[in-house]
Amino acid sequence: MPDNTTRREFLTASAAVGAGLLLPGQLKCAAQDSELRTALPAIGATGVDVRPPSFAVLPAGAVEPRGWLQSWAQTAVNGITGHLDEYCATFHEAWRGYGFSALGANADGTGWPLEQCSYWLDGAIRLGYMLGDQKLIQKVAERLDAVVDGVLKGGESFIYWRPLSAVKDPFNSWAHSHMGRALVAYQMASGNPKVLQALVKVYRTYPLDDLPATFGTVSGAVNIDAIADTYRISRDPQILDNMLAFSRRKSYMDTVDAWAGGDVEFGHNVIFYEHIRTPALLFPWTGSARDLSATAAGLYWNDVNSLLPMGVSSGEEYHAGIGSTRNVETCDVSASIWTNLCLARITGDSKYLDRVEQIFLNAGPAPVSADFKTMSYYQRPNRFSTTLPGQEPANPGKGSYQYTDIGDPVLCCVGNLNRIIPNYVMHMWMATPDGGMAATLYGPSLMTGTVNGGVRIRIEAVTAYPFEEHIEMRVTPEREIRFPLHLRIPASAVEAEVLVNSRPWEVNPHFSSFLTVTRDWKPGDTVQLRFPMRVRVLKGYETPYPQIPYFKNSRAISQLKDIHNPYAAVYYGPMLFSFPIPAQSPNQEVPGIKSNYAIDVNGSMPGPSEAEVMRVSGFNYDQWRWSLSTPLQLGINAHEIAWTPTELQPLPDKLMTGTPTRIVLSPYGCAKFGVSMFPRTS
Repeated sequence: MPDNTTRREFLTASAAVGAGLLLPGQLKCAAQDSELRTALPAIGATGVDVRPPSFAVLPAGAVEPRGWLQSWAQTAVNGITGHLDEYCATFHEAWRGYGFSALGANADGTGWPLEQCSYWLDGAIRLGYMLGDQKLIQKVAERLDAVVDGVLKGGESFIYWRPLSAVKDPFNSWAHSHMGRALVAYQMASGNPKVLQALVKVYRTYPLDDLPATFGTVSGAVNIDAIADTYRISRDPQILDNMLAFSRRKSYMDTVDAWAGGDVEFGHNVIFYEHIRTPALLFPWTGSARDLSATAAGLYWNDVNSLLPMGVSSGEEYHAGIGSTRNVETCDVSASIWTNLCLARITGDSKYLDRVEQIFLNAGPAPVSADFKTMSYYQRPNRFSTTLPGQEPANPGKGSYQYTDIGDPVLCCVGNLNRIIPNYVMHMWMATPDGGMAATLYGPSLMTGTVNGGVRIRIEAVTAYPFEEHIEMRVTPEREIRFPLHLRIPASAVEAEVLVNSRPWEVNPHFSSFLTVTRDWKPGDTVQLRFPMRVRVLKGYETPYPQIPYFKNSRAISQLKDIHNPYAAVYYGPMLFSFPIPAQSPNQEVPGIKSNYAIDVNGSMPGPSEAEVMRVSGFNYDQWRWSLSTPLQLGINAHEIAWTPTELQPLPDKLMTGTPTRIVLSPYGCAKFGVSMFPRTS
């Protein structure tokens, strides 16, 4: 890739050759209920019926990680997230208002670095607040304050040192949207009125690009994320007018009609995840079911054609079909989590939260080392060795499988990596319009918020989930108060149990797949959850790459048109499991490890004779980071088969038979080398 190529040109060239709806929930916790009441159905200043989302996001810092989540988050601060600006000029200099030398940087300070640095700033400010890390907060706030001050001193956009015409460039406007998301997070966490003032000033009349129906080039339409958030906080009628004017464009309506009608095309996967949610984001303001169905239909199409077992669709920059050595760009991990969170907030449907857990717990740890100091641009279900798979996608090119402190000279992925942990943690708890609170994602955490008229409450979730089935919630309101507590029941749970103060609780569904406990809560109350999990085996077939021009000059396997290899993927609860290949480092496997095994079970829910769950008792989860010293393993029936994978034939093209054996699997995210899409026996 030429050094003078901009990221916009890179994406455009790739095509040629080939908020979230969040309420401010709390500005400082205490404002939560007034904001929720504001969001109830009402006639807005412009006469528009404003529809509430199902969940309101709490500010970064209202949910704190505990246990293994805290350990992993702190490791991120000690590694890439806390120090990325020390690694290269892009993260040290971008958004300071002047040009500098970096890959994809323009002479006026615009270009690639704006996008890449925004990703990092957005994730780092959230992580700083949720860990109470004043050093990290100060580092990132200094950068965000400069943007705010630049806008308030005359800047016409967040690219404050350039005239408004700068965002007529679609790539600059795309980058602008990610700074908007960072500023919304900063405003909600800090309550700083200057940040809101800058957001309102910019988004009242922000010039939005058209939303194309295809996914070959970026669009500034994705500023809708931050625009909708800014309106929810400010209630400024001009911002609502700007959103609605966009939704009435013929080009927008044509795109929505195409997606809702199933007319979705293969394209750049990051662009897909960022663009596809836009109609759903507008649904609360337009009230058009067509908007919501357009996003839902697009996500369904994506799952059918490209979904990989870790929960993310393949993306070798572009959609790459279903295959054991198809790659997932790290940007896709972050973007897919955010898009599913947006749909969950809007619809209240727990299937999107199930998907978030699947992505976070599997694809989240895979591209980063256990010490969070090196990362990779791509991950894939099967990585047998440093040489298989060996052929990298054409974009970004050589070295994109390597773990380094920046992952690849194209720095989008190392920036976006920093959003994965904080976006999961801050959405573990969300407020509801009925004055209650919802447990939306699970893991060890402490939530501080308000319920039912502003009564402060703390709920601590004590658990090692998903490595164990039990969760205890310790409820501590400042005084006795009646409110509903909504508990998501994961789709992977078998006959879930809910006890309140050790007594079984009969509950009725409130949201989709949520159980609701409404009672008078007092300090010392507890909720015990048990989500029994079973081993599940997903069976399917690899598919050819999309036969689109983009792949003409990419990996040789992309030219094959008749791929139909059977595979099996093994899950326990939300976690994908793999046959781990020990490694000397993330870039070097231990040589000589056999991995030629086919899964040999009947049906999709193997019994104890076919699959065994093995736990390490007394494991110290507080110090655990994703490594092969895992507290949870699976033993499963398999056959050792006569099979040697190759670049063009990574799985056998038929069902196999060999010597019966039992293999031991570990969570996919723990191993940098391993097999998670297995051959199958007959």
